[in-house]
Amino acid sequence: MAEPAKSSPLSELRIALPSLPLRLQEVGRFVAANDYDATTRSMRDLAAEAGADPAAFTRLAKAIGYSGWDELRAALTEARRPSPTSPFSGRAKSRRHGPNADVALVTDKLEAEAAGLPRISAHAIADAARALHDATRIWITGYRSCRSVAELLNYELRLFRPEQVQIVGASGPDDLDLCAFRPGEAVIVIGFVPYTNASVRVAQAAYHAGATLIAIADSVAAPMAEGADHVLLFEAASSPGFFPSLTGALAIAQSLAAVTFSLGGTAAKKRLQDTEARLAAASTYVSEKG
Repeated sequence: MAEPAKSSPLSELRIALPSLPLRLQEVGRFVAANDYDATTRSMRDLAAEAGADPAAFTRLAKAIGYSGWDELRAALTEARRPSPTSPFSGRAKSRRHGPNADVALVTDKLEAEAAGLPRISAHAIADAARALHDATRIWITGYRSCRSVAELLNYELRLFRPEQVQIVGASGPDDLDLCAFRPGEAVIVIGFVPYTNASVRVAQAAYHAGATLIAIADSVAAPMAEGADHVLLFEAASSPGFFPSLTGALAIAQSLAAVTFSLGGTAAKKRLQDTEARLAAASTYVSEKG
């Protein structure tokens, strides 16, 4: 006989709510309404936003059968994780019906993208940008769809630091670059569920080399964020559609480049102007007609 399917932690929470003390009910409803934040933010941050004692999150977890908040958060994280065999098709929903169904999907997607951006931590990005400013070399990696984010960040940073920025594997096999990581350098790894093994190898190599590891990820539990000095979180799964969203990752990448340039002061501006002069001399862009 097949084992019954295990209920989700959110279902367990909602079923238990009526029997909980009033204060735990309030905390439980907050977690149920903010399950993404519950998987990505610290218990202290959650408590501050909920107006609760951090210990209430531990009591809530124990009240519904978990050993503590860390176990409940791990269960919530796992519940959000798509099947490894169908990470994209598993997200797909049946086509909506009605004359404006397609427009409604676009509207829902745009609203979800916009709602996720304010939840990105500006302070965390600024801290990571200071680490990039201080780094003697910056390595960037993103595999599969995250390659586009890595290439954008690489392009923007190279406009004013051309000799010090490189995509991992851009000039040869990845393993040659992994052996080249050094203390004082920074390694940026970008990823979301499903995580690639290659991104984890890069992160581990950076950690063991003593380089500053910056993870741009969808969860603090991401395997390529383990041991990271800076974890910059974006929402990937909350947007409707068959494919997770990279909007937050792109916003983080562009913000990192902007702040790193600003920290570079007049020297960065001079290098950018030199780059612009070379682009103009090469007639890279279509000239404006007066």
